Amino acid sequence: MSAAATTFETDLAAALAARDAPRVAVDVLVPADPYLDTAGESLRRRIFLTRGESGEDLCLRPDFTIPVCLRHIEAQGVLPRRYSYLGLVFRQHRRERETEFRQAGIEDLGEPDVAAADARALADALAALATCGLAGDLTTLVGDQALFEAFLAALGLPAGWQRRLIRTFGDDVQLASALTRLSRPAEDRLAGLEPELHTLARAGDRGGLSAIVRERMEEGGLSPHAGRDPGEIAARLIEKVAIAEARLDAAALARLKAFLAIDCSLAAAGGELRRLAAESGVDFGRALAQFEARNAALAAAGVDLAALDYRAAFGRPLDYYTGFVFEIRPRAGGEVLAGGGRYDRLLTYLGARVPVPAVGFSLWLDRIEAIGGGTP
Repeated sequence: MSAAATTFETDLAAALAARDAPRVAVDVLVPADPYLDTAGESLRRRIFLTRGESGEDLCLRPDFTIPVCLRHIEAQGVLPRRYSYLGLVFRQHRRERETEFRQAGIEDLGEPDVAAADARALADALAALATCGLAGDLTTLVGDQALFEAFLAALGLPAGWQRRLIRTFGDDVQLASALTRLSRPAEDRLAGLEPELHTLARAGDRGGLSAIVRERMEEGGLSPHAGRDPGEIAARLIEKVAIAEARLDAAALARLKAFLAIDCSLAAAGGELRRLAAESGVDFGRALAQFEARNAALAAAGVDLAALDYRAAFGRPLDYYTGFVFEIRPRAGGEVLAGGGRYDRLLTYLGARVPVPAVGFSLWLDRIEAIGGGTP
């Protein structure tokens, strides 16, 4: 690494730490299960897996968010707490020849004022890029998964379909495919299911299904305590039937497509969302109030909302995001220089005793240097 790059990293690390986010060190070799379970298919395909001495699955860290969260939980750190980091992450199967990439960023854990924390994450990311000499010629795209989830809930889709659509959020191709399936006439995907079981599943009769499943297991010499119990099997069958038979009528599909088509400045987004809610009768509930509170916090932090883009269909390819997300790229086009978002469910999954609101961002230092950032 050149002396200029070293100075650049030193200055950036100091700038991040100065934003009330002391630098933290985490292990290079980390548990793999959190990534396999929560990180999203695009990242799961890229991690370097290995085995620990006790047979546990480990990997070279592909990002800093999960290791920083795990370190906080293990240290029983007080909340709220902010951490900064700078170091290497490791990913394979990328277009680039390299498998090591330099990242820096901040994780903001436990701040109860969600709108303020979201705004601070984006403001800090923009300030960090300015520290790298990239204050202008950038474009920032903002999205909000919580609004998408609220819209799906208002449409009354089965929980299984809601989860399926949420998993496709941010992938335009997969989302379009799922919506096409939802709009088609019912297909006979359950042709092999006995009419009695089909009727009970359609009625949501878990008790009746459980009794039949238990009886069949006993007839087959299977213990009801081996593997999934009859109640779990019945619940899965009820969900499977609901997913197979769920369809969006033309009006509901049009409302959803109208939501996903919103693409405007962040300054205009609140009005567009309220207009759609009034025209379609969909209630965004707290998600819209939170969206507008965040915009107010961004404006208070000196961020020009008119200079940011909002797209209702925008999400980031990590399954642990739950709400606000953003990416910053060169205005002329190119790869993401900084990105982040809110991940309120992650720390509970990783072992935190109580839910912890959390938001963060990361900077891709190699990409920043490649376009002239960080150089004297």
